[in-house]
Amino acid sequence: MPPRLKLLQTGRCLISGSVPSSIAPSLAPFLLPAQQRAASILSSLSDNAGAYSKRKRLGRGPASGKGKTSGRGQKGQKAHGKVPAGFNGGQTKLEVTQGPRGFLNHFSVDMSPLNLDRLQNWIDQGRLDPSKPITMKELNDSRCLHGVKDGVKLLARGAEQLKSPINLVVSRASTAAIAAIEAAGGTVTTRFYAPNSIKHVLKGLMDPVNSIQSTAAAVDEEAAAAPQRLTYPYRLPDPTSRKDIEYYRDPAHRGYLSHLVGQGESPSLFFRVPAPVGARKKTVQKKKTSGAAENRIW
Repeated sequence: MPPRLKLLQTGRCLISGSVPSSIAPSLAPFLLPAQQRAASILSSLSDNAGAYSKRKRLGRGPASGKGKTSGRGQKGQKAHGKVPAGFNGGQTKLEVTQGPRGFLNHFSVDMSPLNLDRLQNWIDQGRLDPSKPITMKELNDSRCLHGVKDGVKLLARGAEQLKSPINLVVSRASTAAIAAIEAAGGTVTTRFYAPNSIKHVLKGLMDPVNSIQSTAAAVDEEAAAAPQRLTYPYRLPDPTSRKDIEYYRDPAHRGYLSHLVGQGESPSLFFRVPAPVGARKKTVQKKKTSGAAENRIW
């Protein structure tokens, strides 16, 4: 071990006056008994309690609980050796006879459901403030939702119980839920959230509503030009895939990009708005050629 500093003995000498008076003031702050410590603390470093567990010792007697058979039981292939994964006793494996079925859809999303009856119950308890916009952060903080996976989808169960006018910002919403909230005097806005942005929004590191392409319809131009009170270290992204862009451009979904769709335009980026019923189609009249010209050989 490294030598310990004899601070207590030196401090006693300082008190007794054996140390010269010219050196005593400079040594006093460093020679107090509270400063006693080893010259090196590397030898006393250790892990926290429970940082690691001891090795499991097998076959060391019945008192250990893993003696004799060492936890393998009596006889059999699993006690004598190892069994390959998927081994079926020597006959053809199930993976060969039946094979894998189905597929994994990498484009599917797992939305956290939010019903109107639960929303109204949280408002009645005072756990949600209906006077402010309700986003996934407020829903998660109030434990109305126990975690958000790929977004929040609003459903219409218990629509008859909804009485409070609320301003809700979610990922998706059903047609019945939108009609019920608007009938109560509230608004629904669906907006895009990337997987990483959901984590940042729940931690309060990202604005849950505003992005570059989003606009607030009820905000005046002066309020929109004023600087924001809250600043976030991350910017909320907008969709880049065609499927997401078309969904949030649709006014029927109350998408936050619906202001980009002009009058008479379609939310789709590819298909045009069909012509109204009864509209006359312009027919191209072909010029009639004489019969002599048709009978020409060359």
